[in-house]
Amino acid sequence: MWLGVLYALGAGLLWGLVFVGPMLLEEYPPALQVVGRYLAFGLIALPLAWIDRRGLARLTRADWKDALKLAAIGNLLYYFFLSSAIQRAGGPLPTMLIGTLPVVIAIVSNLRNGDRDGRLPWSRLALPLLVIAVGIACVNQVELNALRADADADTGRYIVGGVLGLGAVVCWTWYPIRNADWLREHPDRSPRVWATAQGLATLPLALGGAVLLWGGMALSDSSFPMPLGPRPAFFLGLMLAIALLASWLGTLCWNQASQRLPTAMVGQLIVFETLAALSYAFILRDVWPEPLTLAGIALLIAGVVAAVRVRPQYPG
Repeated sequence: MWLGVLYALGAGLLWGLVFVGPMLLEEYPPALQVVGRYLAFGLIALPLAWIDRRGLARLTRADWKDALKLAAIGNLLYYFFLSSAIQRAGGPLPTMLIGTLPVVIAIVSNLRNGDRDGRLPWSRLALPLLVIAVGIACVNQVELNALRADADADTGRYIVGGVLGLGAVVCWTWYPIRNADWLREHPDRSPRVWATAQGLATLPLALGGAVLLWGGMALSDSSFPMPLGPRPAFFLGLMLAIALLASWLGTLCWNQASQRLPTAMVGQLIVFETLAALSYAFILRDVWPEPLTLAGIALLIAGVVAAVRVRPQYPG
C-alpha cells in the first residue's frame, strides 16, 4: 500500500507542473497550449510504443476506444478548462478548485465502487475528508483576500475562470475513476503500456485540434504568430518538458498507484497535486506563504495521512 502512496506522491509532484505552463505563457491562447502539450505527448509516446509494442498489440478495439475517451476528457478537455481558468482567474482559484478533487473523488468512488474495492467506513472517512476540506478552505481564504485587495481585478473574468475551473473538476472526477476501473479490470496489463496507449490516442486528437486552431486563427486574421507564438524556443521546451514529465511519467506513476490502492483511497491522494501546484506558484511569485496558508497545507497533509490509514471493509 505504501508503495502505491509513493507512486501517487510522484504523480502529484509531476502533475503540479501543468499549473506552471499557463502562468509562464500568459500571452499564449489556452487552446494552443493544449494542442502543443499533447502533440509533444503523442510524439514522445511513439518511440515508447515501439518499446511496448507487444503489450500494445494485446489491446483490443474496446481498449483503444477507452484510451481515446480517457485522452479526450482527461487530457485535452481537462487541460483546456484548467489553462483557460488560470489565465482568467489567476493560479490560486483553479488550484484550490482542483484541490477539492480528493473529497469529490473519494465520495463518488465510495458510493459506486464499494462492493469491488471494499467500502471505506464513512464513520472513519468523515474526519480525514473534513480535515482536507478545512485545509483547502484555509489556503483558499488567503488567496481570496489577496484578490479582493486588487483594485484592478475583473470580476466577470474571475467568475468565468471559476466556472471553467469547475469544468476541470468534472473532467478529473471522471478520469481517475474510469482509468482505475480499466486497470483493475485488467490486472494482467502493464500500467506503462496503458500510459503509452493514452499518449498514442492523444496524438490524432491533438493534430486535429492544431489544424482547426491554425485555420480558425487564419480566418479571423489573428495577429498571433502561429504555430509557435512569440517565444518559440521557450514554448517548445516547456511543452516537451510538461509532456514527458507530467503527461507520460505522471500518468505512469498514477497507473501504478491505481493498481495498488482502492479507488476511494487513491482519489484522496490527488491532494499531492494541489500541494505541488501551490508550492510551484509560490516559487514563481518569490514569496513565502502566509501562516494561514501553511496551516492549510498542514491540514491537507494530516488529512491524507489519516485517510490512508483507513482500511476498507468488504461485504459479507
